[in-house]
Amino acid sequence: MKGSGIGGQAVMEGVMMKNGDRYAVAVRKPDKEIIVKTSESASFVKGKKLLSKPFIRGVFNFVDSLVLGMTTLTYSAGFFDDDEEEPEKEPSKLDKKIDSFLSTKKGMDIVMGITVAFSMVLAVAVFMILPYFLSLLLQRVTDSQNIIVTCEGILKIIIFLLYIKLISNMKDIQRVFMYHGAEHKCINCIEHGMELNVDNVMKSSREHKRCGTSFLLIVMVVSIIAHMFIRVDSKLLGFAIRILLLPVIAGISYEFIRLAGSSENKLVELLSRPGMMLQHQTTREPTPDMVEVAIASVEAVFDWKKFLNENFGTHYEIVEKAYVCGEKIVPGTEKNGGENAETSKNAAS
Repeated sequence: MKGSGIGGQAVMEGVMMKNGDRYAVAVRKPDKEIIVKTSESASFVKGKKLLSKPFIRGVFNFVDSLVLGMTTLTYSAGFFDDDEEEPEKEPSKLDKKIDSFLSTKKGMDIVMGITVAFSMVLAVAVFMILPYFLSLLLQRVTDSQNIIVTCEGILKIIIFLLYIKLISNMKDIQRVFMYHGAEHKCINCIEHGMELNVDNVMKSSREHKRCGTSFLLIVMVVSIIAHMFIRVDSKLLGFAIRILLLPVIAGISYEFIRLAGSSENKLVELLSRPGMMLQHQTTREPTPDMVEVAIASVEAVFDWKKFLNENFGTHYEIVEKAYVCGEKIVPGTEKNGGENAETSKNAAS
C-alpha cells in the first residue's frame, strides 16, 4: 500500500475528492447524468508555514474540512430541491434584499461561517460537555474522582456510538454512507496499485485508516485520557479546561490519523482497528453507478495513472491534464444513467 494523499467525503448523491489545494465534487443528478465541479479550496489560515507545524496543523485542517464539507454538501443538495412545493407568496422588499445579499460571496461566506460555528458548538455540547455534566451527578453517590472521570469517558463513547447508530438508520443517510463506501473503495483501489475502474473499485475494501470516522473516535479516546490526568475540583474550571483542551486534543488526533495513513507498523495497525471497525456503521457497499460518480471525482483532481507508474512500476501512457475550475458533464452519462462504467474515465480533461 502507498499513500496517495487524496481524501474526500460523501455528499448527497455524490462524492467530493480533495488533492492538495484542489477539490472536485461529482454528483449524479436526478436526470442520471454526472456533473463534476472542480475548484480551489481556500484554507482557513493563509500562512503555509503554520499549516505545516505538527499538532497545530490538525486544528486548522479540521476547520478547513468542516467548511469544505458544508460547502460541497450544500452544492450537492441544490440539485435535489423539491420542485413540487406550493407556490409561495410574493416576497417582501426585505426578503428580496436578504436573498440578494445571501447570493453574494460575502453573504454565503457569512452563512457558512455561522453554520460551521454552530455545528462545532453543537458537537462540543453533545459529545464533550453533556457527558461531563452527566458524570457530575455521580457526586451524589460517590466521592471517587476515578469513578466519575471513568464514567464520563464511558458516556462519551456511548453517546457517540448511539449517534452513529441512529443516523445510520435514516434512509437518506444510508445512501450517503454508500457513497462514503465508494469514496473509500476508490482510494484503496489506487493505493493498492490497481487500475481505477468499476470492477477493481467494487472489490476493494471500504475501510480506510484516514477516515473522518476514525478521527472522531480518536478524538473521543484522547479526550478521555487527557481528562483522566487533568482534574480540578471546580465545576466551572472543569468546564473551561474541556473547552481549552479541544485544540490540543484535535491536534494530537490529527497527527495519529496522519501517521496511521502512511504507516504499516503493527502497533499503529492495532490502534487503528477500532476506528476501522466503526466504519462499518458509517459506510455501506456502493452500487456500480455510485462508484462511477466517485471515479469521476477522483479523475477530476488526481492523475492515478501517473501515481501507479511512480509507485507500482506500471506503464500507463500519461497525457498531460489541465485541471480547470468549473463544472462539466461526464460524457456518456446523459442518457444511460451511468450504466456504462467506462464513461467515468472521461471525467477529467
